[in-house]
Amino acid sequence: MERIFINGGNPLKGEVTISGAKNAVLAILPATILAQDMCVIENVPRISDVEHMVRILHQLGARVNYINDTTLEIDTSSVNSYVVTHDMTKHMRASYYLIGTLISRFGRAKVAMPGGCNFGVRPIDQHIKGFEILGSEVNLSENAMIEVDATKLAGGLIYLDVVSVGATINCMLAAVRAKGLTVIENAAKEPHIVDLANFLNSMGADIRGAGTDVIKIRGVDRLHGCSYSIIPDQIEAGTFMVAAAATKGSVLIKNVTPKHLESITAKLIQCGITVEEYDDSILVKSDKRAKRCNVKTMPHPGFPTDMQPQMTTLLAIADGTSIVSEGVWDNRFQYVEQLLRMGANINVSGKTATVEGVEQLHGAPVRADDLRAGAAMLIAGLAAKGTTSIENIVYIDRGYDDVVGKFKSLGADIWRVDDEDKPTVVKTETA
Repeated sequence: MERIFINGGNPLKGEVTISGAKNAVLAILPATILAQDMCVIENVPRISDVEHMVRILHQLGARVNYINDTTLEIDTSSVNSYVVTHDMTKHMRASYYLIGTLISRFGRAKVAMPGGCNFGVRPIDQHIKGFEILGSEVNLSENAMIEVDATKLAGGLIYLDVVSVGATINCMLAAVRAKGLTVIENAAKEPHIVDLANFLNSMGADIRGAGTDVIKIRGVDRLHGCSYSIIPDQIEAGTFMVAAAATKGSVLIKNVTPKHLESITAKLIQCGITVEEYDDSILVKSDKRAKRCNVKTMPHPGFPTDMQPQMTTLLAIADGTSIVSEGVWDNRFQYVEQLLRMGANINVSGKTATVEGVEQLHGAPVRADDLRAGAAMLIAGLAAKGTTSIENIVYIDRGYDDVVGKFKSLGADIWRVDDEDKPTVVKTETA
């Protein structure tokens, strides 16, 4: 098992380039199955979730090759299976997108329940509701396999009871070849939903309204291959923005879409951080302690839940008392226990955290409880006095492309160590 070690206290300075969006690519890769043709996908992040999805496509019969470090060539003409086993799905939540693509291509699917981060109950009832409205018969077998018979897919009106990114995407994937018109109401509006719609339209789909709460899809007989570039990762960019603020640094974050970052930018400015926007980059700089602010996570365009742990870490060393309210997931404050070990003063009650800012965190052995909790531990370690070790970094690798190398290029004293390597002595300092 690998760990990440950080000697904190160095202001981050320089430039960093953001990779392609994890949440977009994990919807677009399974969508290539609908092409039955060759697709070239550019700006692909080198993260473990992508490697798992590539492995699944291979096992289903696709031919997948890296043309270069960030470009995949995917030929799905030879995909010949609609069965995805637990061994293939256990590492990632996004594996459920294979249900929508497989029923659209084969009229049936048999997919194991997905894995991924554990920060609360994440039912797929809205996915199932959408599939059934489109004419599917859905059964959950005793061995946790989702079995779907969709031999007569037809358009329909799908009203999602809650705003769900996953259900919106799965309904889109299932509807692109369904006969007639499908309307998804109360749809999620995240940037990666728009990216998926643009990709499907590039393959010949007819999707309108992505990015609003009503998406209309007119089914087509067949789709074709295309070349497509993934949008920049909103959450990776936000993570580096908060890291720059937490370390009192100055970082130019390149290959971003500033509009996607507006809710994060607004909160940083409220905290007294300087943020300058350019066409495809954003500069974050600070030479003083952040000020308090209140944060409530909401579906897009609200403050993203995937940035809540990182922002809470900044507020843990801000001047004053902040309130952080989680409006999406039930149990996303698990990581707070790790911040407390580093000297933070945070009290959690249900879905709300009261954060009393302290002047300094101190290094300590901590762990990544999930992907974004891992990002929070990185930021805490970078800002802390002393040495921090982070275990369970398999979660961090799920969503951050070469995160150690990128932080190192900004002046961070950060490195990875395998447990089999020579033991590293970790010095911790109290506040």
